[in-house]
Parts: sequence; structure tokens; C-alpha cells
Amino acid sequence: MPSPIICPSMLSSDFANLAAEAKRMKDLGADYLHMDVMDGHFVPNLTLGAPIIKSLRKHTDAFLDCHLMVSDPGKWVPDFHSAGASSITFHIEVCPTPAAAISLIQQVHSHGMKCGVSVKPGTPVDALPDEVLRDVDMVLVMTVEPGFGGQKFMEGPLDKVRSLRKRFPNLDIQVDGGLALDTIDRAAEAGANVIVAGTSVFGAQDPKAVMESFRESIRKHSSKW
Repeated sequence: MPSPIICPSMLSSDFANLAAEAKRMKDLGADYLHMDVMDGHFVPNLTLGAPIIKSLRKHTDAFLDCHLMVSDPGKWVPDFHSAGASSITFHIEVCPTPAAAISLIQQVHSHGMKCGVSVKPGTPVDALPDEVLRDVDMVLVMTVEPGFGGQKFMEGPLDKVRSLRKRFPNLDIQVDGGLALDTIDRAAEAGANVIVAGTSVFGAQDPKAVMESFRESIRKHSSKW
């Protein structure tokens, strides 16, 4: 079974102390650091890009899980590779055909990075054909509309998680959006093993306990997948 992977979203961190925040999260037990990259086109917000990844990489050996909410992810693959990204996740919605998605996955892999593919809440699971899923390292199912942190968790996308877990029992399935102590069990029950959480971790009095609760929920529910 896939292992629990906990990914604090650095979008909720103190950007003025990004290196210290990264160290703190890793010391508290984070498996990945989730980096939200937005271009102001695919989503109506603009956030950190490759130069920030490059600066942060000088201060951490953490796995930098880069979620590219951008219109042309292929354009940025070399830059993120040079910056020190560990993985790139792109959105299936920007790929006109499955062949285009497969080509992008191959491009990311050719640069020595892991590759994930993401779907927005309103995108049907059929947008992820088997030939694409066989090539990726992870699928990210958004449980909020991409673009801003702090949104309310959406239950509907969990049906996609259930479908994906049934089709690919060993696949890493990531969920992102509104994950907290009161929503983690629903996500884990559906089959998610990779949890992105921003506000609920960085805003907690005891972030380590929150992350451990997420991990325990995945362990508990994974026996039923």
C-alpha cells in the first residue's frame, strides 16, 4: 500500500522567513514541502516561481513538491529543474490531448524529477485516461478551486479519489484544499495517501500533532482500500 505522505503548503507560511519555516516543518515531521506556483493566467493569483525555489533550495534538502497552476507548464520545466524542484505537478486541463500530457510527463522525467498530474474539482475523472496515469508518479485531486489558500473543503471530488484508488491501488493520490482535522478522515477513507495542508498546519498550536493525526488517519483507513 502507498505510504502516508504529509505535505505542508508553504503558501501558508511566513514568506519573510521561508527558510526557517521550511526547516521547522521538516523538523516537525513533514515528508514534502508543497510549493504552490501560480501564473495569474490559469488561476487568478500570482505566487512564487522558480527563483524562490532556487533560493529555498540553498537552505533545505527537503523534497520540494511543486504544483504548477500555470497555462504552459512545459515552458517552465527547465527552470524548475535548475532551481532544485524535486517534482512537478501540472494540470490536465492545460493539455489538449492525452498525447500532450504524456509528452509533458516525459519531459519532466527526462530532467530527473518526479511528475504528477492534477484535476480541478469540476474536471471529471475521465479526463485522466489510463495511458496518462500509467506514466505519472502521482495524481493530485483538488478539493478546492485552485488559486487561493484557506478555502472550504469540497466533498464531491472525493469520488474521483475513490475511482482512482480502485483503478490504481498503488498510486500516490494527493488531495489539496481544506484538509484539516475535521476533514482528513473523509479524504483518507476515499483513498488519499498524500495530504497537502496549509492553514490547518501553519495555524495550529501544535503542527506536529496535526501532521501525526493526518498520518494516523491514512494508516487506519488504508487497510480498507
